[in-house]
Amino acid sequence: MARDIFRRRVQGLLAEAGIAINGADPWDMQVLDERVFPVVLSRGSMGLGESYMNGWWDAAALDHFFHRLLGTGLAERVTCWRTLCTCLWARLVNLQRPSRAFQVGRHHYDIGNDLYRRMLDERLIYSCGYWKNATTLAEAQEAKLELICRKLGLTPGMRVLDIGCGWGGAARYMAEKYGVSVVGVTVSREQAAYAREWCQGWPVDIRLDDYRTLRETFDRVFSIGMFEHVGFKNYRLFMEVVRRNLRPDGLFLLHTIGSNTTESTIDPWIDRYIFPNAVLPSKRQLCQSLEGIFILEDWHNFGVDYDTTLMAWFRNFASRWPEISAQYGDRFYRMWKYYLLSCAGSFRARRTQVWQLVLSPTGVAGGYQAPR
Repeated sequence: MARDIFRRRVQGLLAEAGIAINGADPWDMQVLDERVFPVVLSRGSMGLGESYMNGWWDAAALDHFFHRLLGTGLAERVTCWRTLCTCLWARLVNLQRPSRAFQVGRHHYDIGNDLYRRMLDERLIYSCGYWKNATTLAEAQEAKLELICRKLGLTPGMRVLDIGCGWGGAARYMAEKYGVSVVGVTVSREQAAYAREWCQGWPVDIRLDDYRTLRETFDRVFSIGMFEHVGFKNYRLFMEVVRRNLRPDGLFLLHTIGSNTTESTIDPWIDRYIFPNAVLPSKRQLCQSLEGIFILEDWHNFGVDYDTTLMAWFRNFASRWPEISAQYGDRFYRMWKYYLLSCAGSFRARRTQVWQLVLSPTGVAGGYQAPR
């Protein structure tokens, strides 16, 4: 009897998004275990994600399922007490303090370069591509790197800082194409080791370090897909660190995922299984963090391109999964599929954005001309 009540409640909520239980459309929820209903109602997004990992439900097109689910705002209507406690804890303590800086590196980026080599492009660029004139993932990632170089106005001989350098793809591209020297910092041991090998022979210095330790001078600074790990309690400190390392006539480019609303935590399932201690900045938080430190020269949003990027990553991941399945196991496959396709649905529903900000310490003389 109780299970029927739970089922009807979930069925009613999903119907508001045009999703049916055991329906014929590719976005419909196919229930394989009735335990999914009370778990989803009691644990919200955590219950939805974990029950999917357990194989209790599925959908032929998981990205379409989340596009519809998130587009209607249903996620906010199923919030459990654990989520509220997590938000309160994030406000009370600094989850991204220096002693925890390397946690996300160990949990996410160090799980195996063999996975990322199969999922990403040749340069292992793990951030949104720029699909304006691109037709392949490799083209979109190179277009994004080229766009960043043009926005920064790179010229030979410049010294550039890459905060959150990943596997060194952007650093090597800039050294190779623009004749600059690059210092890259990452909190991932696997990324650092790979980047040093990938960038060997180029003027690129890869360091396993936290951004807060930097005290040098650079002509240009950029950060791609790292700000999501900084934490709202550290946004202003981050800007201060960039400013003290940047020449007065320099430029800073920040590439980050952004949230439409100001939050203190990320989705609970994403926090536990994918990106621990991550949080997406809002427009208000970004503007507050740079006030009095930087002049905002340009703000570019191409968040819809992340949907295309994530779908390309998933196709690569799924097609090459047999090569690494024995190493990771079926539960990991369902977790990773859920991660990639739920995020694709979020960007498609315009719940999350991709922003590139160009900032200067004192303003570009005569005004900044933004490339697109």
